[in-house]
Amino acid sequence: MNGAVAPLLAGADPALLKPPVNVLRLSLHPSGLAPRIVNLAEWRAHLFERLRKQIEISADPVLVALLEELRALPAPRSSRPPPKPNADYAGVVVPLQLTSAAGVLSFLSTTTVFGTPVDVTLSEIALESFFPADRATADALARISAQAR
Repeated sequence: MNGAVAPLLAGADPALLKPPVNVLRLSLHPSGLAPRIVNLAEWRAHLFERLRKQIEISADPVLVALLEELRALPAPRSSRPPPKPNADYAGVVVPLQLTSAAGVLSFLSTTTVFGTPVDVTLSEIALESFFPADRATADALARISAQAR
């Protein structure tokens, strides 16, 4: 995590920020970022799909319990059903729109999984990166990062 992240977590329940932080829980919990995620239905569907795939590969009971916990959290109220995960982005990127003190910030999220199914240690490492989706977000992040120094 870099210096621009802390201001984006403002308002999250401090209990959700205690190490080790579970970013899936932080994202979907009503006391976390969920109330500030503009496209929560889409983001939630993406996280559930990603977690489901990890469970398919690993059969990890901890991940199964996490998925059950996350599914029990309140779903966003929406007049339309959530889109299929990655429907418009070919599974390469997923948008995340987050309300912040700097306004609505738009990110593209992409996940890189390291290793091969043969190497269990490496196949469980995944790195999610967020990139500004527009110039306004890039500029806001530069200001937030400069203030964090």
